[in-house]
Parts: sequence; C-alpha cells; structure tokens
Amino acid sequence: MNDPNVTEEAEAQERVTTSPLRCFTGAVISGGMSFAVYSLMIAIATNFATKPIHSVNPLVVKISSAVRTLVVGVFALGSGVFGIVAIGLLALGVQLLVQNLTKHKASDN
Repeated sequence: MNDPNVTEEAEAQERVTTSPLRCFTGAVISGGMSFAVYSLMIAIATNFATKPIHSVNPLVVKISSAVRTLVVGVFALGSGVFGIVAIGLLALGVQLLVQNLTKHKASDN
C-alpha cells in the first residue's frame, strides 16, 4: 500500500493543468469523431432504407424495425455526445484564453 511508485503517479496526475491548447486539441479530436460517427450513421440509415424487410410475419417486421431504429439511435447518440463534448471543450478553451489575456493585462497595470 505504501508503494512509492503509486504516490508518484498520483502526484503526477495532480500536476496536469488545463491549457487552451489542450482544450482546442481535444475539441478537434472530439469534433472529428463526431463527424465520423455521424457519417457512419447516415451510411447505416441509407443502407437500411434501401433494403426493406422481406417478411409477412408482423412480429418479425416489428422486431427488425425496432432493431434498426435502435442501431441508428445509438449512432445518433454517439454523434451528439461527441459533438457536445467538442463544443464544451471549445468553449472552455476560449474561456481559459480570455482569462489568461485578462490576467496578463491586469498584471501589466
């Protein structure tokens, strides 16, 4: 329990600070992932739309329709989450940038 490596790792994690560059980098990565998941969702939805369900059994039609809706919904949710994270990181980066600029102006006076 008193392993010095564990305490050094914990101290190293505490020293990581948030910077505008880290925020903007994360926003670009998250935005890219959001766009990729959105493109994949559109491709899946188009594929589902072009291939209708071939069955006369109403239960099969309802279950397959529900599964298709769930698959497209999961990808839409993933795209939305990554998009919101990108917007949040972008806003945080702008906020940190403004705080740094106002801090430097206040210290110059």
